[in-house]
Amino acid sequence: MKHLILFTALGISFIAAYYSIVGLAAIFAASVIPVIVMGTSLEIGKLVSVAYLHQKWNTVPLLLKGYFIFAIFLLMFITSMGIFGFLSKAHIEQTVVSGDNTIKIERIDSQIKRQNRVIKDAETVLYQLDKAVQVLIDFDRIRGDTGAIAQREKQKLERNQLSTVINSAENTIDKLQIDKLSLEKEQIQLEAEVGPIKYIAEFVYGEKANRSMLEESVKWVIILIVIVFDPLAVCLLIAWSHLSISNPKKEFVNANANTKKKVLFEVPKEVQVKVDEKRNKTIIIAGKEYTEPQIAGILKSNFNDLPDDQKTVYNKFRKKKSGGKSGSA
Repeated sequence: MKHLILFTALGISFIAAYYSIVGLAAIFAASVIPVIVMGTSLEIGKLVSVAYLHQKWNTVPLLLKGYFIFAIFLLMFITSMGIFGFLSKAHIEQTVVSGDNTIKIERIDSQIKRQNRVIKDAETVLYQLDKAVQVLIDFDRIRGDTGAIAQREKQKLERNQLSTVINSAENTIDKLQIDKLSLEKEQIQLEAEVGPIKYIAEFVYGEKANRSMLEESVKWVIILIVIVFDPLAVCLLIAWSHLSISNPKKEFVNANANTKKKVLFEVPKEVQVKVDEKRNKTIIIAGKEYTEPQIAGILKSNFNDLPDDQKTVYNKFRKKKSGGKSGSA
């Protein structure tokens, strides 16, 4: 569990540091490399400071302790600010793309309207030409230089030009419609990507979400992520440090290394062990404290020659000599 907590803490810290450094680099875009170097060193310094302060809390001078606390919380705030900037930038870039599509669609709609007006104007002129011919027909003036047929022939060039204008406008509209359809498909995909946050906004506000509600919801989602990101990594690192202090190793101890015959013994789980600042262990048995060399000396002695309190020590440990085990006497 201790190693799992450590790896989890370092993993979250690494990811948080990456997001933070990328976010800070976006803020100070003119000095990307220095910001990356600075952010990396500060993140490492923060983690080391947390572990050191927790393990040496009782021995660190008050002034230094106060500075460490201030620096750690300030660095957590800077990391959170970088993460907020990173996520906000990602959302803004998505919004900008969506906005660009909207503007392009509106522009295409305007162009289609203009082409429709061109068609309408040309058709109006054609209607007037047809009306002039119809008037002649109504007065039975069909033949002759001023008759309907002659008038129709005079209008031929103008009618061809108007037909060309109409056909050209219709072709332009067809192309614009194809472009609009492509943009609308992209717009639908973009709206689908923000669909989850849209449902969150509608769940919170209880009504159909507009743009301002979506922006507010995105902001709060980012804030919630920031709250549990870097602080969680720091808390996990403190938890690992606490486990490292409260659960010192009780596995095989090689004591009395200066003697010719080394004695290995295993500390039972039920025995209380104290560890000082130098990582020296004191083992408490029946209210009395023993060092590891003392226990090794007891285990090397003859059981019958030991006083009663040391016989208790002897009985609580298993001797392990030359790779073999022997029970207590």
